[in-house]
Amino acid sequence: MRRSPVLETLVVMLAVFVLQVALGVLGQAGALAASAATVVAEPWTLATSVYAHAGPGHLVANAVALAVVGPLVARRTTRARFHAFFLATGMAAVLAELAVGGVWGQPPVVLGASGAVFALVGYLLTGNRLAGAVLDWVDLSPRAKLLGLAVLVVGLTLVTGSSRAALVAHAAGLTLGLVAGRLGVLDSRRGADRGSQQVRDLQRD
Repeated sequence: MRRSPVLETLVVMLAVFVLQVALGVLGQAGALAASAATVVAEPWTLATSVYAHAGPGHLVANAVALAVVGPLVARRTTRARFHAFFLATGMAAVLAELAVGGVWGQPPVVLGASGAVFALVGYLLTGNRLAGAVLDWVDLSPRAKLLGLAVLVVGLTLVTGSSRAALVAHAAGLTLGLVAGRLGVLDSRRGADRGSQQVRDLQRD
């Protein structure tokens, strides 16, 4: 457990929240959040906003979700890949929320790990053997598969969302996770199996 990337991520989230509280005392409570108005001048907020949260309830909700879903993905990959995937998908989700929020009205202030957690959920949905077998068996056109993906993303986002949730970030994270799971980008076993197969092929040659 001491080397678990999930536990390490939870520790980072807690540490960032403590830092937020300290900054709040100094009148800088939003310093770690990302907003369309500041993200260009302060690009690091894209990363800090993934681990920052709006309050204890927000932190606990994302921490519980990560603790449930994270280990199922972490056991199939390396620590480095897990952390890179979590941060990359979280930042992409934040960017998506900022971009769409800026179009529809007042540019939002975005923070929270939910986009990255949704990416982990998406990875689990398509990155398992059963889902892979079903997707390979079902004979659908690319357009039909894309439509099915869109329906799944919208449905899960709405079912698990709330009026204050960053729904675009959730949808973006889930979409990235579904695609990544289908491609198996985190599956270290798949990479090892592919390498072993290449060795066997060379030996036969």
